[in-house]
Amino acid sequence: MLLLQNVSKEYHLDEDIVFKALQNINIEIEEGEFASIMGPSGSGKSTLMHLIGLLDKPSRGKIVIEGKDVSLLNDDQLSTLRNEFVGFIFQQFNLVNKLNVMENILLPFVYARKKLDYNPEKHAVYLMERFGIINKKNTYPNKLSGGQQQRVAIARALIMKPRLVLADEPTGNLDSKTGQEILNLLKELNKEKITIVIVTHDKNVAAITRKQIKIYDGKLV
Repeated sequence: MLLLQNVSKEYHLDEDIVFKALQNINIEIEEGEFASIMGPSGSGKSTLMHLIGLLDKPSRGKIVIEGKDVSLLNDDQLSTLRNEFVGFIFQQFNLVNKLNVMENILLPFVYARKKLDYNPEKHAVYLMERFGIINKKNTYPNKLSGGQQQRVAIARALIMKPRLVLADEPTGNLDSKTGQEILNLLKELNKEKITIVIVTHDKNVAAITRKQIKIYDGKLV
């Protein structure tokens, strides 16, 4: 499903200074996998997430998604693939404050470049009902608890029915009880064959996944 071959990412900080964020990373994520990318701050795990999520391009190496070498895609093709293939869940929720819950969930649909074979509004209602936030349909983010905001973010990540969900520290801004509820929700989604990758520094969060990818100083451990 997803393959990284000898992937490196470098940043040129000055004429003579090169920061090697990632070095020769080889990873395979299979369809239906429940995996975690674990490492301390500055280890390169966020850079790796950005590459997997097609938010950035490697300096060297190859990223292959469902048999396609993404380096051969132009910017429009890359944007379309990212919108349809990946759903993102962020630690800070990243909801748009001027949009209500329903509008936030439908936001990825606004940027869709293909005609969907389902009604996104009906799918949004289904997701809100499933995640227990249907009564917040017309509520704005600043009136929601952290757990409710994260449920909205998960629904938004799923609105395009992506093949892969990337969760960046999904419990980082939540209390332990709410965090556990969110992790249980991710486990339920994975049972439905949705591929999920959690990026975390927390060993307890990584422990719930079946595959743990450990990274330190830009290298796989």
